Amino acid sequence: MNLQVLQEVTAFIWQEGDMLDHGEYAAWLKMWTPKGTYIIPINPKETDFENTLNYAYDDHHMRELRVKRLIGGESISTSPQPRTVRTQSRFRVLSDDGVNVTVRCAQNVREFRKESLKLYSADLTYELVRAGGGFEIHRKVVSLINSDDALAGIGYIL
Repeated sequence: MNLQVLQEVTAFIWQEGDMLDHGEYAAWLKMWTPKGTYIIPINPKETDFENTLNYAYDDHHMRELRVKRLIGGESISTSPQPRTVRTQSRFRVLSDDGVNVTVRCAQNVREFRKESLKLYSADLTYELVRAGGGFEIHRKVVSLINSDDALAGIGYIL
């Protein structure tokens, strides 16, 4: 195990989570490769995302539209704006060929909105590409453990 790579990808993913919790969506959009995909499958065990129904399957354009809806107040699920705090743990580098790094970790997101606290837990799988001394996200898969009823009116990015 290369602890240097583990530390680097962990710091990168923590930074992404902090950006999302604090609504730094413009910076978050810049973390992606041009052809990167953000995926939330309905079935957490699904691997054929292109040929199955997903809660989200966002390319660059769709990520921009999602952010626009979140910050523009066009979505009922963003009024009032939810506050989130996420924790990520259990990082594991699954592969590293010197350019592409695949990482899996656990994420718990606590959402506070309308005097109610909700918890969403997921396995995250990132396909990262080394770029400019750091990383860019090429694919992020959010596999919710409670996906059957998890995404009713969610107003933020997992």
